[in-house]
This record gives sequence, C-alpha cells and structure tokens, in this order.
Amino acid sequence: MKTENRSWIVPACFFLAAVITNLIGRALGDHQMAAIVKPALLPLLALTSVAYAGGMENRTLRLLVVAQLLGCAGDVLLIPDGMIPFACGLLCFLTGHIFYFCIFGARSWKGIKPVAWIGILAVMALAVAGLLIGIGVKGVFLVPFAIYGLALMFLIFCGLAGVIRRLPNPCTWWIIFGGGFLFAFSDSLIAVQTFNGPSIFMEFMVMLTYLAAQSLLAIGALRLAKSE
Repeated sequence: MKTENRSWIVPACFFLAAVITNLIGRALGDHQMAAIVKPALLPLLALTSVAYAGGMENRTLRLLVVAQLLGCAGDVLLIPDGMIPFACGLLCFLTGHIFYFCIFGARSWKGIKPVAWIGILAVMALAVAGLLIGIGVKGVFLVPFAIYGLALMFLIFCGLAGVIRRLPNPCTWWIIFGGGFLFAFSDSLIAVQTFNGPSIFMEFMVMLTYLAAQSLLAIGALRLAKSE
C-alpha cells in the first residue's frame, strides 16, 4: 500500500512561521524584524514544493524551483534602498515570470490562433498603459515598468486562458489566475509607493498579496506537475 507523502508539512510550517513573522514586522513597522526572515521565505516555499512533489522529477518542478529562487534573489535585492538594487531586483522577478510563463503558457496558450494573439496582446498593452497612467509612472521608470507590467499580464492571461478554454483541471487554472492577479496587485502597490511614498499599511499589503501570489502559483504548478 502506498503511504501518503507528508514530508512537506515540516518545511510548510517553517514557511508559515516565516510569513507570519514577516507580516507582523510589516504591521508593526519593524523593518529589521521583517527583513531578517525575508531571504528565507522563497527558499522555504521551494523546499516545501520539492517535498510535496515527493521525489518527482520533471520539467515543471525544475522550472518552478528556479522561478522561486529568482523570487528569493529579488526579495534580497529589494531589502536595501537605492536605484541599482531596485533595478536588479526587478530584473530577477521579470526573469522569474518568464519561467512561470514556461510552466503555464506552454499549456494554456498552446494552439491559440494568431488573430487571437493580436487581440490578447492589444488588451494587455491597454491594461498596462491604463495602470501606469493611473499610478502616475513617468520618466526613466516608464519603459521598465511597462515591460514588467506586460510580463505580469502574460502571467494573468495564462490562468485566464486555461479557464476560458476549459482545459483539464479548471480549479488549477483559477488558482493560477488568482496567483497572477495578486502578483500584479502587489507590484502595483509597490509602484504606488514609489511615486506616492511608503506607508506601513501599504508595505503590509504588498507582502501579504505577494506571498499569497507565490503560494498560489506554487500550488498551481504542483497540480500541473502531478498531472504530467
């Protein structure tokens, strides 16, 4: 009889403890408390993902772990202030989104006709433009934020395409859509802070939605990996 894999529970508990510690630090305005556990968040999520996979080795799991480690690099680079760390962190997250797109887009976008692609890209471009105008992004930030915004739109549409096209495991695609949406929401709050100034509530909401997004994307990827 095959025993149920529960090895992921221990790293998941450590991940949850790190999440709670970080969020409490954000809520209290204690940046040191939040920063001290921040580098461990995504590695613990990656460890939980690998443990949940139970020794399974496939392309999806490898891409997921790389995306999560790139997220960790981005988290670490965003701890200090300064334009260079911010730009490098943004680049890490952008690269991570490419790996996520390789996981989800390879399935949900496959077979979409060129005409539909043009329409989807137009909608995404308009959504990003509207968001950037609404936030007030301008100057040297405009181009990199637009590129990053498009990457987030691709991630959202990965989940949405899976839902609309009624691909197998519809719940999985809703989870992926939720993860992409929360990632975009979290990064929109970062942009708002960049141009309107930070606040304790905004910093708390950034991390809450970001960690929820990373968790949902991990769950979605693992559900797809299990089905391979």
